[in-house]
Amino acid sequence: MAAAAAAAASLSWRRVPSSTGPVPRSRHGHRAVAIRELVIIFGGGNEGIADELHVYNTATNQWFLPAVRGDIPPGCAAHGFVCDGTRILVFGGMVEYGRYSSDLYELQASRWLWKKIKPQPPSVGSPPCPRLGHSFSLYGNKCYLFGGLANESEDSNNNIPRYLNDFYELELQHGSGVVGWSIPMTKGNLPSPRESHTAIVYCRKDLGNPKMYIFGGMCGCRLNDLWELDIETMTWSRPETKGMVPLPRSLHTANVIGNKMYVFGGWVPQTVEDEISARDGEWKCTSSFSYLNLDTTEWIGLISDCQEDKKNLLPGPRAGHCAVAVGTRLYIWSGRDGYRKAWNNQVCCKDLWYLDTEKPPAPSQVQLIRATTNSFQVKWDEVPTVEGYLLQLNANSPAPTVTGGTVVPETALLSSQGIKLDLHSQTNNMVPNNVQVTSNSLLKLEAKENITEPENIVTQDATKKNHLDSRGSKESNVPSLLPACTLGPQTSANVAELLDLDIRTVNPDASVSSTVSSTQTMVTQQAVKTESSSTNGAVVKDETSLTTFSSKSEVDETTFIMPSTKVSIGQTNNSTVHLSKTTPLRQMATVKTRERQWYDVGIFKSNSALVSQYYLLPEEKSSISNKVENADVPDYSLLKKQDLFPGTVYRFRVAAINGCGVGPFSKVSEFKTCIPGFPGAPSTVRITKSVDCIHLSWEPPVSPSGNILEYSAYLAIRTTQVHENPNQLVFMKIYCGLKTSCIVTAAQLSNAHVDYTSRPAIVFRISAKNERGYGPATQVRWLQEMKTSGSK
Repeated sequence: MAAAAAAAASLSWRRVPSSTGPVPRSRHGHRAVAIRELVIIFGGGNEGIADELHVYNTATNQWFLPAVRGDIPPGCAAHGFVCDGTRILVFGGMVEYGRYSSDLYELQASRWLWKKIKPQPPSVGSPPCPRLGHSFSLYGNKCYLFGGLANESEDSNNNIPRYLNDFYELELQHGSGVVGWSIPMTKGNLPSPRESHTAIVYCRKDLGNPKMYIFGGMCGCRLNDLWELDIETMTWSRPETKGMVPLPRSLHTANVIGNKMYVFGGWVPQTVEDEISARDGEWKCTSSFSYLNLDTTEWIGLISDCQEDKKNLLPGPRAGHCAVAVGTRLYIWSGRDGYRKAWNNQVCCKDLWYLDTEKPPAPSQVQLIRATTNSFQVKWDEVPTVEGYLLQLNANSPAPTVTGGTVVPETALLSSQGIKLDLHSQTNNMVPNNVQVTSNSLLKLEAKENITEPENIVTQDATKKNHLDSRGSKESNVPSLLPACTLGPQTSANVAELLDLDIRTVNPDASVSSTVSSTQTMVTQQAVKTESSSTNGAVVKDETSLTTFSSKSEVDETTFIMPSTKVSIGQTNNSTVHLSKTTPLRQMATVKTRERQWYDVGIFKSNSALVSQYYLLPEEKSSISNKVENADVPDYSLLKKQDLFPGTVYRFRVAAINGCGVGPFSKVSEFKTCIPGFPGAPSTVRITKSVDCIHLSWEPPVSPSGNILEYSAYLAIRTTQVHENPNQLVFMKIYCGLKTSCIVTAAQLSNAHVDYTSRPAIVFRISAKNERGYGPATQVRWLQEMKTSGSK
C-alpha cells in the first residue's frame, strides 16, 4: 500500500494544449505506434471507419497528414499495428460492420510508402482467418498473433461471433517484406479465447528469456487474468501476482516503459459497494490506471476506478483509445467514453494527455556556440519529452593553465571560440535544382523533424566542448598510412548561403567544437551537412609547440536528487521558463575536493540560452546544497543578478525537467569569456575538390578588432603518440599567411585523421590573428563516405 500511495502521489498528468495542423477527428478502435518523437495513428471509427494516416510530432505539438502512396489499405478498426524500426505492419481488423480482414500491409515510414504483403501460409494448418480485436506483438524479427473475434457467418449483416485463441508466428525479412506464417508448437495450456485484450513483450536486461504477457479481454464476459509466454521455450503459464489485480476489462491499453506494464482505461463491469455485479450485463468506461512490475509481478494501483477528479487533472474514463510510449512518456489519445442509447451512437473523447513516468536523463554537456567579452551563447542536445532545462554555472574560475611554468602562448592555440562546420563530401551526388522542403515531406528518422533529409539538405547539430589542459610535448613524426581521400567532381560548400546561419565561436584559452546551425535548405552542386561530433579532446600540433586539450568531467563530485513535486512552467520573452512554487527541487551537488558554488542561470524552454548574467542566492541560502527538502524554488524576480566578466572562466552544467521533476545534471563544461581586442572567427568556409587536391577558403572575421596580420589553417592528423584521452586529436599547421584560402594537397590529406566519433570526417581548423594575437578558430568536419572497418 505504501508503494502504491507513493507511486500515485508522483503522478503528474498533463493535458496537451491546442495543437496545430489537421487534428484528426475523435474515434475509437484506432492504433498508434511511435517512431522517435513521432506518434503515428491509423484507423479507428466514429460515424464511419477512418482510413487516414495521422502523425503527431510530440516535439512541436503539431499534427500532419503525410502524403502516402502505394497500396494504400482501406480503413480498418481494432486491427494489429506494430512498428519495426521505420516500417509499420498492419494486420486484420474490421473494414466495415460485420466484415473483417486478414490482409497484411507494410508501411515504409521513411518514404510513406504502403505495400500489400502476401505471406506464405503455414506448412501445417491454415493461415489466420479474418478477425478483429486480436493482439499483434513484435519481438526481434517475428510478430506474434493471438486471439481476436471472427464472424462465423458468410453474411456480414448476420454476425455470428466466434472468440479465438489461436496463436501464430510471422517471420519478417530484414528491412522489408515477410517470410510467412507458422503455427508454433507450444507447451502448457493456452489462454482462453478472447478479443480486445492486450499483449506486450518484455525481456529483463540482466537475465531471463523474453516473455509475452496477455492481460484481460472479452469472451462474453470481461477478464482480468494474466498469461505469460516464454518465447524461447514457447511455454504458456499463469504467473502468480501480488498486489491488487485491476478489475476485469476489455478495450484497455497496456504499454511497457522500463520494467513496468502500464494499464489504462477500458470497459469494466459496474461495481456496487466495491463488489462486481454477478451478471456482466452492465459495464462502464473507466479511467483506472495501474502498472504491473514485470520483474516482481506485483500490481500497483495508481488511479482507482472510483477516484474523483473534480479539477480535471486526470484523463477521463474511456475505452478503445490508443496509448503509446515516447521514451519514458506515455501518451493517450481519444477513445469512447460511453454509449448513448437514446442517440444510438458512441461518445468519443477529443483530448490528448501524457504522463512522464520517470525523471529525464542527463543532457549532453553544454556546448559553446559563441562567446563575447561578457556573454556566452550555449546549447546542448535536446532531451526528448521534457518541459524545460535548468542551467547552472560555477563562477569559481580555476587557475590559468601553464606549460613549463609559463602561460601557453595564444599563437600556439586554436581558440575555443571556434565555429565547427560539417561539410559532406560524396562522389557523383549532384543536387537537383528543384528540391523543396515542406512540412509534408517524407520522414527521415536520422533528422529531428518529420521531413525528408536527402543528401542535399543541411541539418542542425552540435558537438561537445573540450576543456583546455595544456602541457608541453615534442613534435612527433606522423607516418603516412592513410590513403588520400577519393577525389571526384568539384565540390563547393558555401556555408554563408545557408538559411538562418548561426556561427558558433569559442574562446582563445579553451578548445570547443561547435557547429553551424541552420534550417533545412538547398545548396548547390554537392551535399553539405552539419554533423555532431563527440570528440573528447584535441591536440594542436604547431611548428614550435604541442598543446593538449582534454575533456574535463565532474568526476570529483557526487550528486543526488531531492524528492520533488509537480512542475509548472511558463515561458518568458527571453525563452526563460519560470517554475511555480510546486516546482520539483533541483539536483544538488556535494563536493569532495573543493568548495564549488553553483548558481542558477535560469530555466529554459528550449535547448539553448544566451548567458550574460546569473542569479545570486540570498545569504541565508548562499548555497544550493543548503536547500532543504520540500523548500520552494527561488523566486528569480527577487534575486540579484551578476554580470559575466571578460577573460573569465565559467563552468556550466544543465539538467532536464519533466513532470517527475529535475533529472541528473550533465557533465561539466568550461568556457572563458573573450578578452577584448582579439579578432573574431573566420566565416563562410568553402571546400572545393579538384583532381589532386582540395581548395580551402574562408571569409575574414566579421569583427576583426583591428588589422588581420595572418591566418592559420590546421589539419587533424594521425599520430602514434599515446594520450590519456584516446579521442584526442592532433592538429598540424598546413597554412599560415594573409590570404583567405589555401591548397590542401593529396600528400597532406594522406596523413589526415578520419574522425569516427560521429560520422566519418576529416577535421580542419582556421583562425585569424591581429595585433593582440590569435582569436577564435573555425572547426570544419568534412564528412566522408568511406567504408572502413573503423566506421560506425
